[in-house]
Amino acid sequence: MNNTTVVKALTALAQTSRLEVFKMLVVAGHDGITPSEIAGAMGVPANTLSFHLKELMHAELVSQERIGRHLVYRAQFEHMNAVLAYLTQNCCQGKPCLDEAAVAYKC
Repeated sequence: MNNTTVVKALTALAQTSRLEVFKMLVVAGHDGITPSEIAGAMGVPANTLSFHLKELMHAELVSQERIGRHLVYRAQFEHMNAVLAYLTQNCCQGKPCLDEAAVAYKC
């Protein structure tokens, strides 16, 4: 992982619709979701969604697989986790970043 790769991922996610698409794919998990399901849920035209999916794929955050006549898109969890690890690898100079109260708090 390097700065360029991380900036590409963050740039792709720095747009509201792409962030929403990515979040939907994360929720869908490893099963993925079709573009028609995404477009229906978001209410966006197919050509707009296609553009956003292309940008997420270019950033390596999303993969595409053809299953029969359908395309299925999936979040690339390994790449997402690598980006997060890169961003936090030097967190708090190797010391625990969270106090006990913060660790006890659960979402």
